[in-house]
Amino acid sequence: MSKIIMTTDDSPSTRQMIGFTLKQAGFSVVEACDGHDALRKLKGSPVDMLITDLNMPVMDGMELIRSVRALPQFKYMPIIMLTTESQPERKQAGKAAGATGWIVKPFTQEQLVAVVNRVLH
Repeated sequence: MSKIIMTTDDSPSTRQMIGFTLKQAGFSVVEACDGHDALRKLKGSPVDMLITDLNMPVMDGMELIRSVRALPQFKYMPIIMLTTESQPERKQAGKAAGATGWIVKPFTQEQLVAVVNRVLH
């Protein structure tokens, strides 16, 4: 059974590209358009990993990560922040919120798949 990865990004084209890349690598993908949408969908389906953007309307990535980490069933789920932000203080804030890793946009498909495989195995 393939691992299920949720991608959360307010950009439909980014979600599409991430989803395509992950499906090509053999993963199942659930998409969410913002943090609120992601939380709602997480409560209704099993997910093995979360990849989220930082800057989104309604609920940003930091708030999403904190909310997900507060749910006992997702306390140890890998969470990757995928964002244009690369400042060390932003990365530190992400780690403090509970992010497992950080990928800076733009990224290559190979880079994304390598990080996902490393974190999930």
